[in-house]
Amino acid sequence: MSGADRTGEPGVLRAVFDGLGAGIYATDATGRLIAANPRAERMVARPAARMLGHDMHDLLHRDADGQRIPRENCRMLQVLADGRPREGGDEYLLRGDGTTLPVIWSAALLELPGEPPGLVLAFHDFSVRRAAERQTAAYLQALEALTARLTVVSEVSSVLISSLDIPRMLRKLGRMLVPDLADWTAVDVLTGQPDEVLRIAVHSAADPEAAGELEGPLPSLAESAGADLVRALRGAGTVSLDAADLAREPDTPLTAAHRGLFDRLGGHSAVVVPLHSRRRVFGAFTVARTGDSPPYTEDEMMMLADIGRRAGLAMDNARLFDQQRHVAETMQRQLLTPLPQVDHLQMAARYRPAQVAAEIGGDWYDAFLLEDGVTTMVIGDVVGHDLQAAAHMAEVRNMLRALAWDRREPPSLIMRRLDEAMTNTSDAPMATMVFARIEGREGGPWRLHWVNAGHPPPLLVEAGGGTRFLEAGHGPLLGMSATLNLGLHWPDAYEDLPPEATVVFYTDGLVESRTRPIDTGMELLCRNASALARHGLEEFCDELLERLDPRGDDVALLALRLPRYGEGAPGDRTPSPSRGEPAHSPADPSRSAPGAEALGAEEVFTQAPHGADRPPPP
Repeated sequence: MSGADRTGEPGVLRAVFDGLGAGIYATDATGRLIAANPRAERMVARPAARMLGHDMHDLLHRDADGQRIPRENCRMLQVLADGRPREGGDEYLLRGDGTTLPVIWSAALLELPGEPPGLVLAFHDFSVRRAAERQTAAYLQALEALTARLTVVSEVSSVLISSLDIPRMLRKLGRMLVPDLADWTAVDVLTGQPDEVLRIAVHSAADPEAAGELEGPLPSLAESAGADLVRALRGAGTVSLDAADLAREPDTPLTAAHRGLFDRLGGHSAVVVPLHSRRRVFGAFTVARTGDSPPYTEDEMMMLADIGRRAGLAMDNARLFDQQRHVAETMQRQLLTPLPQVDHLQMAARYRPAQVAAEIGGDWYDAFLLEDGVTTMVIGDVVGHDLQAAAHMAEVRNMLRALAWDRREPPSLIMRRLDEAMTNTSDAPMATMVFARIEGREGGPWRLHWVNAGHPPPLLVEAGGGTRFLEAGHGPLLGMSATLNLGLHWPDAYEDLPPEATVVFYTDGLVESRTRPIDTGMELLCRNASALARHGLEEFCDELLERLDPRGDDVALLALRLPRYGEGAPGDRTPSPSRGEPAHSPADPSRSAPGAEALGAEEVFTQAPHGADRPPPP
């Protein structure tokens, strides 16, 4: 059973008017207030008795700043003019306490019996939503600022890890901070000498010429104990400078030098940031703002301090890397062999590691004199590209020297003994190798007697440019036959060497890489070696490496250049190409060539064997 319709009852309408959850104002045809519900009274903090009879627009309607709005611009009153309902969300009502209340509203005509139509206005408090919008906008603004700072830090980090060249890295850092964080920057570093400071970079987009003139040595730290820059360099943290600080008269030499930056480039505020790691301070950089740029905020100072810490860590890593590289390079140079200088024979060697950071690997070359006066040449490659591979390389190399020194045996037998020794007395993995003897009389002719254990073949380059690979003498890799009990052997090979020819021994890293198959690499080796046949041996080696540009693997290169026929023979007075000087090699210069002290150069060819199958001298 439904209730009776009581819409027309005055009591019901009054209850609705008083209990509505929105503020209600009613005006007559002129815009004067004739009614206000309790909700409206509370929202604008004005009792109805003090509002009734007043013009609603003049009394209540304001803009966001609390200023009056021209009557002709009032959208609420326009309902009285044309009778069309309107609504809005960007209006303000003046409260009794003088503050403004943001509202969303809806207005329509109010039909009054026997009178011209008036206006009824319903509105809600919009302050909560407006505050939420402002809070959201503030969050977005903070997020945008944080994103911008993170972008700068990310870009700076990319620069810091992109190079191990510290001066270059710091110059790029200084340029990156202009203009987003500074109008100019300066970078000062401790040189490593006591209290010595060097300004290595000044960057100013407005005056690059003046910036460059400000670089160079700075006064000693010892003479400027209280300077702002000294505080940063001594690890006291980030130092902020305002206009008052910069206006003070410099009281130390270093302060005067620091103020010189501001005298030439300007600035009203600055931050001096130490470049530091946990262990030490490496220097400091100064960022400054000029003209209308705002002073530095706390957030910006924190970000600059973080950049200084990141840069210091990068400098520390670069320093440690340099130390590690120096140790590895020293070790490698000690492992590599100085080349003997044997009368008119010329030798040269080169070595390039696969890992730039390690500067060490398993490829090697060797050349030494045997007890019988014959010169040997060796090129080899132990599996691996690290410190362990280098240790195995040294082990295999020394075993070969010991086995070859006092045995007048063909290379094939020495290779078999080495294979057995590696298997039974060493943990060295498999290796490839060419072991060769250069046999002949003083002044020639000469013969190459060699054996090849799975290694790329030597290249013979004749003086006229003709080339051919010496592919004979091939046998299995070292460390495989004895391990698997295969009973394999290594055949001896012989080749008569023409005068002024060059023999090139190399490891596979010279001719093979991920992007270049070995067949292509060997073809390039022949072509370039032929073109360089008439170059000096040192230039030959350097240019060959430059043209082939090996990448991705260790590379060892050993080259032999023969003299003209008759040079070095008894009675010949032609001077040796490098008499009294060691042959060039990557080995440590303090080391002497193996066997050089045991056998003088004058004895080498007189004691060398001349096998029965040798042709007579021409």
